[in-house]
Parts: sequence; structure tokens; C-alpha cells
Amino acid sequence: MNAQALKAETTTDRHPLAGHSMSGAEVIVQILADEGVDVLFGYSGGAILPVYDAVFRYNAGHPRADGSEPMPLIVPANEQGAGFMAAGYARASGKVGVAIVTSGPGATNMVTPVRDSMADSIPLVVICGQVGTAAIGSDAFQEAPVSNIMGACAKHVFLVTDAAQLEAIVRTAFTLARSGRAGPVVVDVPKDVQNTALAWRGGGELALAGYRTRLRAVEQSTLSDADCATFFHALVRARRPLIYAGGGVIASEASAALRAFVDAFGLPVATTLMGLGGFDSTDPLALHLLGMHGTAYANYAVEDCDFVLALGARFDDRVAGVPDKFAPRAKFIAQVDIDPAEIGKVKAVDWQHVGPLVRALERLTAYGRAHGLRPELDAWHAHVAELKRVHAMAYDRASALIQPYAVIEAINRHTRGHAIVSTGVGQHQMWAAQYFDFRAPRHWLTSGSMGTMGFGLPAAIGAQFARRDKLVIDIDGDASIRMNLGELETVTTYELPIKVVVLNNVGDGMVRQWQKLYFKGRFAASDKSLHKKDFVRAAQADGFGWARRLERVDELEATIADFLAYPGPAFLEVMIDPEAGVYPMVGPGASYAQMITGDFIPSRAAAAAGEGATSHMF
Repeated sequence: MNAQALKAETTTDRHPLAGHSMSGAEVIVQILADEGVDVLFGYSGGAILPVYDAVFRYNAGHPRADGSEPMPLIVPANEQGAGFMAAGYARASGKVGVAIVTSGPGATNMVTPVRDSMADSIPLVVICGQVGTAAIGSDAFQEAPVSNIMGACAKHVFLVTDAAQLEAIVRTAFTLARSGRAGPVVVDVPKDVQNTALAWRGGGELALAGYRTRLRAVEQSTLSDADCATFFHALVRARRPLIYAGGGVIASEASAALRAFVDAFGLPVATTLMGLGGFDSTDPLALHLLGMHGTAYANYAVEDCDFVLALGARFDDRVAGVPDKFAPRAKFIAQVDIDPAEIGKVKAVDWQHVGPLVRALERLTAYGRAHGLRPELDAWHAHVAELKRVHAMAYDRASALIQPYAVIEAINRHTRGHAIVSTGVGQHQMWAAQYFDFRAPRHWLTSGSMGTMGFGLPAAIGAQFARRDKLVIDIDGDASIRMNLGELETVTTYELPIKVVVLNNVGDGMVRQWQKLYFKGRFAASDKSLHKKDFVRAAQADGFGWARRLERVDELEATIADFLAYPGPAFLEVMIDPEAGVYPMVGPGASYAQMITGDFIPSRAAAAAGEGATSHMF
């Protein structure tokens, strides 16, 4: 249990409102306030109206010094947008994101954001209205079996049938969402429970004895001297050790501890898609992205390494598509994770630790320094530098068509790794991951595990509410942004200075790339060249004061500069080379040694991608 939860259990009688009579809806809102929630996302409806009314009254009764609302409720075009806004807020801030929606379709529209957040370990609390308790199971108007539907998607789901438990349940939902391996928690609240008069306690949570016992064991876990000795016995003998850093580095706020460990022992760092920003990608020891579309030099380094330290990473199929071929020369694999289920799940490991990543890294760093242990890595560092030089990211810089990589590079020259970047899903997502610098955590927001098209724009909105001081850019694709295009109006409604880039290749680019490589160029349902969407007019119709289409290479630099300098919401559609691909690419069943590097990134071996080969992995 975290300190905040412990405090709540020991200060019940001291809450200033203890003993006050409140409706269930007011109880929910008061807990949100006590939890420090400063923005809500949601769409109203009949079954959630009591909570919305309570939010309205709370904001009216507790204005900030500047007159603004303490918990503004942001209304999207669609409940899915609300879910991704809450997720974008959580990803950019590290806090729990909150979405509030009505019953039936309101709740079911939240399924994808909930599953997306579960897959990427993002802390959310989703409060759903529900039909009255007496009507549950009767197929009442706008009823959906939220517990059944969400139970397979969320970290936990509560259906509140006893109003007396409401306060403890909602408070527990926050503890569950942010503790251990973070994730989304759904609270389904019937309308009559929202209207029930309750006595406010001001503290206390559900017992959840089993969960708290397991959590306490993990959170209090420490590395012994014997554990450290075993780890360093292998490390100091390694000649080519490498760190494989995943999203757990971001989630656990372990970036500084990772930096200190690298400074102490000199291991190069490759990051997963979810781990980007966990280690400064401009550092000489940074290998940037590894995996299916990782940099060639990161993947070759994994091929060459003899020691792997996996930190908050789970050897997923985009990194270890063929587990037996991942890091084939590694004589020792170590893994640290907060979730015991991830240890050895995909790839057998030689050393493991289940516990908080910061504590583990700090302990290892202190032990290694105290005993004067540091591997001799000068030759390895030189090898890594040579890999980065020879196999650098590259593309056709002489093309008369606008290359998407050039667009990202131009934006990156202005932002220098300090902007918050969200993306949709597809080729544009991979180009952004490959060509942007990420110098700090929580600057990269993407749907990693679920790969949800339509994620980028609402996530950028949530991120901008989390970080008003930051430049927020959505890098999107023409197919992906269509999924939640209605949220353009949300950007302008709330006057958010978000910058939206649509890399338009008139189709589902990543699907077409696979069809070209593995389906003999049969572009089934992936060509959008006959579609009539005018994105610039759509943005203008939704109130964007700056909305342009870029079609000429010689106008790229000036247009990007003007776009980023605009003080308000700006929308840029770039007509890119429709044949531009995402390379490198590790095809299905292939090892890193067999990756396709394309025409412009030097490869050190012939690619083994057979055109027309059957693929079970998209």
C-alpha cells in the first residue's frame, strides 16, 4: 500500500468533512478532489447526471484564486476520445487520469481506451453511470454489462451495489490504479447509488488483503549482497553488455536511477517503443529504439552483445518476435520488473529481481561502486560508435517528393527533444519514434501494445492539459486521424495550442507495406486515393486559425518554422511520398541479423524476407 493510502486509513476522523451528509455523487466528487484530480474528461448522459451535477456544484463552490474551476470537465466529441485524453494526461503527468461517462454506449465506447491503458500499464480511473440497481439485468434503456465487458480489459472492475461501500471503493480504485504495475480501474455506479444520502467518512479503503500482501512483498523487496554479487560476477566478465529498457523505466520514474547506473558502469542503452525518453536518446551510449522497426545499430548491438539487462521490459513480440533468436550471443540475461508474471515469461533469464526499479538500480549502483566493480568496455564503446556511424538512419534526401523522415527531422531541429509528441498508429508512428530525439521521460505518447488508430489527437489534448507549459505535437496519419477527427473541435473549443501534423500518403501505409512485402502487392482495402476528405477544410471548419497543406519540398523548412511558431492551434497536412516505407524492418520469423534495412541504410547481411511469405505477426 502506498503512503497516501496509509494516510487515508489513519486520518479518517480528522477529515474536515467527516460526518457530513452527502449524496453518492457528491462522495465521488469529493474523493476526486481529495486525490488531487485537477481535470476530468467525459461525456454526459442520463445515468451519470447526478455526478455531473455534483462536479458542476463543486466547481462553482470552490473557485481557484484566479476564478478558474478546480476540476474542469473536458467534453470530447466521443467517449473514446475522453478515455484517450485521460490516458494522455496520465502518460504526460504520471498521475492517475480520470474519465467519467454514462451507461450503455458511454461505457462501451470506453472499452478500447481501457484495454489500451491496461496493455501499456497506464493508471486510469473510469467512472461509469449505470441503470438503477433494481433494473440491472433487465435490458433496461442504455444498460450494458460493464463488469463482464470491462473485466477482461481492466486491472479491476467494481460494480457498486451497496451504497455504503461507495466511498471505500472509489478511494481503493485510485490505489489500485497507481500501485504495483499501474493500470485502469473501472467503477460502475448505478444511478440510485449516486442519489443515495451517505455519511462522509473521509478515509478508509477496502481490505483487499491478498492484493495488499502481494503488493507489500513486491514493494519491500530488496537485493541482498549475494544477489548483487551474482549480478556483478557476470557483468564484470562481460565484454559487450547492453541495457534493454522498457516502459517500466518511465512508469517507475527510474530515468535518473538509470542515468546514474549507466554513468557508473558504461552500459549502452537500447529502448523499446514504450521506453523512449527513459534515457536521453542523444547520449553517445544511447542506441535509441530496438525491435521490429528499431534502428539498425540498436538491433545489431543486440545481436553482438554478450550480456543483457532488461529493465521494466517484457520481451514482447515487437522486440523478441522469435525469442530464441533474440540476443543469441548473450551468455547472461538479467531482468528487473515490478510484475512477477513478466519474469521469464517469454525469454528464460539467468538472474531476476521483482521489485521497484529505482530501488534495484540504486542498490546495484551503490554495490558496484563500493566494491570498485566496472567492466572494461572501451572496445565495446568503440564498436557501438561504429555501428551508429555505419548503420545510421538514412533515406533518399535527393527525392523530389516530400519524405516523411525529412518532416520529422525538420520539426526535431526546432524542438530539440523537448516537445511532447503523441502519435496515431501506423507508419507515421514508427517514423516519429525513429527520427525524433527524446531527452526526458513522458515526452513520447503512443499506443504501444494495442496499436490503436485514433489515439494521437485525443492523447495530445490530455497531455496539453497535463503540461500547459509544453509544446505538444500530434504526429498523425491520414487514416489514423480519421478515427477521432471530431476531436479537432475539442482542441479549439478549449483553445489548446496543440500542433497537429498529418502525414498523408493517401492510405493505410503500414498495411500497404505489409501487403507489398508479403501479399504480392495486393492492396486490399488499404488504398484511400479515391477518398474525398479535405483535411485542411475540416480543420478550418473546426476553428483552426492556421491550417495548411504542404506539397513542395522547397517549402518544407519555412512551413515547419511558421507552423511551430503559430501561438494557437495549428494544423499541417503534408503530402508525402506514398511509397515511403518504414525501415529497418524485422520481418516475421526473422532475426535482427536478417532485418530489412531498405535502400539507404547499410546492412551487414542479406535480408531474409521472402515476398509472399505467410505472416502471423502484423
